Amino acid sequence: MKGDLLLSSLPVAVFVMVEAAAGLTAGVCCALGAALALTVARAVRRQPLRPAIGAFIGVAIASFIAYRTGGAGGYFLAGIWWSLACCCVLLLSMVVRRPLVGVVWSVMNRAPPAWRADRPSVTGYDLATGALAAVFAARFVVQRWLYTEDQTGWLAVAKVVMGYPLWAFALAVAFWAVRRSERRLAVTRRRVTGQDERINP
Repeated sequence: MKGDLLLSSLPVAVFVMVEAAAGLTAGVCCALGAALALTVARAVRRQPLRPAIGAFIGVAIASFIAYRTGGAGGYFLAGIWWSLACCCVLLLSMVVRRPLVGVVWSVMNRAPPAWRADRPSVTGYDLATGALAAVFAARFVVQRWLYTEDQTGWLAVAKVVMGYPLWAFALAVAFWAVRRSERRLAVTRRRVTGQDERINP
């Protein structure tokens, strides 16, 4: 958790500070250098590299956009529009009655989506999916406004502050929905098994 927070926050902090002191090109180079250094450090410590590689790719994309747009705020554009896209996908999954949290849970467990036949379970997964959508919507609205106002420093703060704290809230709701659904489905399975045993003694 601590390492993941460092991956997401250090390159952003380095970019903003160096860009303010030495210009956009220096900020981009230093942000990439920080992301690369964190990746190498993980490799040396034999820690999982996937988060570091993903973070490095994200920094590379953000740096490229910032360089092409010629403004420090461009560093945050990809993340801003990614938040909007994720929010739309999550809301759409609720509209079509396939709340994404439930779908992902079924895929992860390689299990059929039995929860779809249980209305309270669907409602719980709707709430969890809605919580995630709200997180992405809040990130988009706040960061888009800061980008429009050219508040690069506050953009960096918002990116970090609206990261793990809001994710913790959304994941807590998702955990509640999964536990609630699994308990309900377990009771249903026991009832069905009991009925089968009475029918076929």
